[in-house]
Amino acid sequence: MLVHPAEQLARLLGIPVPLMSALEQEMGGRIGNTHVLEALVRENNEMVASALDALGVSGLPGHVVEERLRERVEKGEAELLASLGTPGEGDVFTRAAALARRIAHVPDGFFLKREFASRILLERPPERVLRYMNVQSVNELLGRFDVLEVFAALRFTETDAWMHETFRTAYASLAPHDFEERATEVHVLAPAWKDAATQFVAHKHHNVSHLKEFGVIFINPIAEGTPGAFIRDFALLFHYFHEINFYSKLFRRATTQKNFPERLASLLRGDVPEIASANPGEWLIVQRYLAKDNPRDARLTVPHVNPESLHWRRAERDLATFSGSGFPESLKFWKNLDWVGERFPGVEGTVSFDLEDNAMSLVSAATDTPTSFNYHQKEALWTQIFSMYAGGEERMEELLIENLERGVVRF
Repeated sequence: MLVHPAEQLARLLGIPVPLMSALEQEMGGRIGNTHVLEALVRENNEMVASALDALGVSGLPGHVVEERLRERVEKGEAELLASLGTPGEGDVFTRAAALARRIAHVPDGFFLKREFASRILLERPPERVLRYMNVQSVNELLGRFDVLEVFAALRFTETDAWMHETFRTAYASLAPHDFEERATEVHVLAPAWKDAATQFVAHKHHNVSHLKEFGVIFINPIAEGTPGAFIRDFALLFHYFHEINFYSKLFRRATTQKNFPERLASLLRGDVPEIASANPGEWLIVQRYLAKDNPRDARLTVPHVNPESLHWRRAERDLATFSGSGFPESLKFWKNLDWVGERFPGVEGTVSFDLEDNAMSLVSAATDTPTSFNYHQKEALWTQIFSMYAGGEERMEELLIENLERGVVRF
């Protein structure tokens, strides 16, 4: 028996069918196209069938599909590590950072000047960092380390109170001339930061983070060793490239508006209004993965679009489309699968075909409480629906940038 597109999508998203049917009717009337969900479901089914065939699991139970997806992650990770060379050939994190710079498809961004970072440290010395490094002054500290590496290290050395007060004061008088055009940087932190960084990695459960306003991504060179962890974090590098590029566009836009310092601070805090419901024709902009904190969050059943899933889409596309000497061909399997999912008898919930979900599930398989993750795929599916109604990925990004401060897009 054929399943109506709205019903199939509702099942994949775990929401009541009437809500998806109402969305289909409302959006179809607003954009003049009543076949969007039908086309989306057809594409999803075709991509699922192609993926199952590539994995050799067509017609097999859902738990076998999950196992093969994780095996494909593990295979890609092993090939990726092999392409980066053996441990005796140099630091794998440094080589990974260099490879990420080659692969990431992002233009130069609009970031705070490096001298502004130095000025902040000179005006308000980070005492914990100075003690940790056993140096007497900021100048001595900057003589040993790049200023953006020091800024990255502030995240896991100074207190929240120090960070809040320092940046609140420093950013209060920012002006557009404090920014410049330059490339996004990736820094592998020096071994001297290892003890402090280890605690950060244990808390964050990954060894990559970033500073959007300075256009810098940093890697704590701490190998976790669990299958899936390296490729999970390597993919996160590309996510941050695209997130930083997205915010760079927001920073540029803010220079043309009133109250630039306040707008910048608001963007860095992520002050998107947390609206609980939407009127017909409205889509909420949600900037975090709600299901991580509360799988029963009511906003998960409301039409919404998540910039995070846009960044992940582009990150995984970078990995799946790159062709280089020795680069794993097996990663091409994951191209455009970020939003693709399927329900299988005997498996609770939607099986995600997203790379990051499956990498996280592989990591989790080594724990006492193994979990199959699918929240990246579900948010990506919502975002894909929005994209098709909006008129494509580029138009979707424009709408997100134009409406981020409102927290809602109105068709």
